[in-house]
Amino acid sequence: MASRADQLASNLSLAKFSQATDLKKRLWFTLGALIVFRFLSFVPLPGVDPTALSQLYSQTQGGILDIFNTFSGGSLSRMSLIALGVMPYITASIVVQLGASLSPKLAAIKKEGESGRKKLNQYTRYGTVGLTAVQGYFIAVGLEGFGAQSGVAAVIEPGMLFRLTAVVSLIGGTMFLMWLGEQITSRGIGNGVSLIIMAGIVAQLPVTLSNLFKSGSEGTISGLLIFLIMVMAVGLVLLICFMERAQRRVLIQYPKRQTRQGLMQADRSHLPLKVNTAGVIPPIFASSLLLMPLTISQFAGQTVAGESRLGDFVLTLNQYLSHGSPVYMGLYGLGIIFFCFFYTAVVFNPEETADNLKRNGGFIPGIRPGKNTENYLDYVLTRITVIGAAYLAFICLVPEFAIARAGIPFYLGGTSLLIVVNVTVDTVTQIQSHLLAHQYGDLIKKAKLKGRMR
Repeated sequence: MASRADQLASNLSLAKFSQATDLKKRLWFTLGALIVFRFLSFVPLPGVDPTALSQLYSQTQGGILDIFNTFSGGSLSRMSLIALGVMPYITASIVVQLGASLSPKLAAIKKEGESGRKKLNQYTRYGTVGLTAVQGYFIAVGLEGFGAQSGVAAVIEPGMLFRLTAVVSLIGGTMFLMWLGEQITSRGIGNGVSLIIMAGIVAQLPVTLSNLFKSGSEGTISGLLIFLIMVMAVGLVLLICFMERAQRRVLIQYPKRQTRQGLMQADRSHLPLKVNTAGVIPPIFASSLLLMPLTISQFAGQTVAGESRLGDFVLTLNQYLSHGSPVYMGLYGLGIIFFCFFYTAVVFNPEETADNLKRNGGFIPGIRPGKNTENYLDYVLTRITVIGAAYLAFICLVPEFAIARAGIPFYLGGTSLLIVVNVTVDTVTQIQSHLLAHQYGDLIKKAKLKGRMR
């Protein structure tokens, strides 16, 4: 049965937008920040030839550069100032989260409250600068190497000065995006970093759809196959919407407490456990680990392939880890399942949750507080994680199979759909919360006016 808050939220209409002034300001700020992000994706990196870059990207397709290019809205293929996007920040934040769960020192900092959170955020920023510097240097070296191998100068004046300029420019672009995402989170609507990633993915959809329909008009892809692709996409979106909102609610009961009227009343609440606790992290981690060797071998394969044992190994690696190959699909699915269980164990700590319940006097009916509660929560979480891992593997493997068999562009992959749907649902939920708060505010004002009239 829906609660009163859910019933009130279902009665909200778009007419409330005209009255919610603060919400309109937040929406306009978010839109303006995303427009700035799209403008920056067309600002080129100093010292790079755009014509040669298109050849570089065409030769390295299928590697991890595809993921970065998708999440940055095509900035990597144009080698703009924000070519790396917010991926270094996401990687650094995940590493800090893992460290806070595995390192006692970082775990103690995390328990300090607001000050501890600020320290961990500062560590994340330092890690973002370091990762961006390393990735930017390798990108600069890769650009110079491409020009030397193919005879096309991707870099106008290669050398240490270009590498230093590229690293500094990429660090500045990534840090600006990180700051822009924080501003969206505090002054706009939704999670800023997630919205930036979603904007990059959505920006590539018109090109992807136009290429798909162009292939249909040229006869490369049949009309029936295009129709099946659209049906598959709609079906996957509906499945993602259903599964991302699916929860296992564990009943929590608190002892009877005396109220103002002298009555003893027992409180009840629910501990919501999401079926997909890990979110979109498992497919990103699994695909990154699988495509990283492929990208390295593609950069090195032009000089070593067919000339030594290392060259034969590079050719074999490219063959087995190519998109759609049975080895790639199997390793991708196993990687998603592994990281789903691993990251769920990092995000949710049954021991800490059981201790908090015991400290606040809460308990699960029929389960003793303490160790038994911890074991029960771990048992329930493991069972629902099995469903979540199977769901993530299905969502990601079905588009990969379609990509390999029908030549669908990467942008319609399962990871992209997961990010777009998750961020959209989260943003709509926050908009609904603002409208609900505005409606409650109006009710409180009316109640105060009636009280004064009396």
